[in-house]
Amino acid sequence: MKHYQLYLFDFDYTLADSSAGIVKCFQTTLQKSGLPTVDASTICHTIGLPMREAVMRITQNRDESACDEFIMAYKKEADRYMTPMTHFYPQTIPMLTALKAKGASVGIISSKTRHRIAEKFIQAGCPQLIDHIIGSDDVKTLKPSPEGIHAALKHFSASNDTVLYSGDNIVDAQAAQNAGVDFAAITTGTTPASDFALFPHVAILSDIGRLLEI
Repeated sequence: MKHYQLYLFDFDYTLADSSAGIVKCFQTTLQKSGLPTVDASTICHTIGLPMREAVMRITQNRDESACDEFIMAYKKEADRYMTPMTHFYPQTIPMLTALKAKGASVGIISSKTRHRIAEKFIQAGCPQLIDHIIGSDDVKTLKPSPEGIHAALKHFSASNDTVLYSGDNIVDAQAAQNAGVDFAAITTGTTPASDFALFPHVAILSDIGRLLEI
């Protein structure tokens, strides 16, 4: 069993299920914008992608200004619905607690904004479980770019061989590969194990709690 000093995580579909909130925000924004309704499954398959790419896929419009306008409207809905409709997986808090108990550092690298993630941990009464959050507003290039992981390595003064990054999306696997760190795939999202098998990984796990078995 390898003992990592730093554990980095994606957020959506890895530590928490925010799909209900994301679907609500997208569908409400689409309705208020006078755009066609999009089914929940289609929206859920964009979770983990950079926000701009998700919006362009869902609205089927790649116009930059239209995308910016949609995102501004979406954020107003997210302020209302996102955190209350986001729920940690049952294994998440016990797993993070166990990692902290053994002296490991814990960080999050997500395409979600930093304050939204922090808000959920504060609401749950356990902000102490996370040492550092790197959100979409903290990097210039989102996953699969390794920028977020590199920023975390610098923040923690960690070497690549002491780090495990875990995520539910192919962009997470690619980011870990591009950064040169170990990767554990989590299949609680919409990406099947067979897709992760094509990328370097130390494990493909059915839920985040099994990370403690690595």
